[in-house]
Amino acid sequence: QVQLVESGGTLVQAGGSLRLSCAASGRTFSSTAMGWFRQAPGQERQFVAAIDWSGGSTSYADSVKGRFSISRDGAKLYLQMNSLKPEDTAVYYCVAQRLPYGGVTMGHNDYAYWGQGTQVSVSA
Repeated sequence: QVQLVESGGTLVQAGGSLRLSCAASGRTFSSTAMGWFRQAPGQERQFVAAIDWSGGSTSYADSVKGRFSISRDGAKLYLQMNSLKPEDTAVYYCVAQRLPYGGVTMGHNDYAYWGQGTQVSVSA
């Protein structure tokens, strides 16, 4: 059974930092592109960042560029979040593509596998 399990979400003050982790199991994800999306209450899911299978190519939403950094170690995925703002408050989802060797993409339909999400709350 394919599983993506996120961890690291918590309540943090504005200006603080968090590191999210995602552990993938159930199939080989070390050769697939992975990423992070987020969803705030009453809003649609939003692309945050993605990384290709090799880790050599990344993409970020404009709203997080310069503050967030995505990285991977094989099938384990990370999101380092610095200078957090209240508008970063959301449930953060780890995602993975179905096919291997894909490039970074920003569409949620490009990712077949989704975790259950981890809550990040940033207080003003």
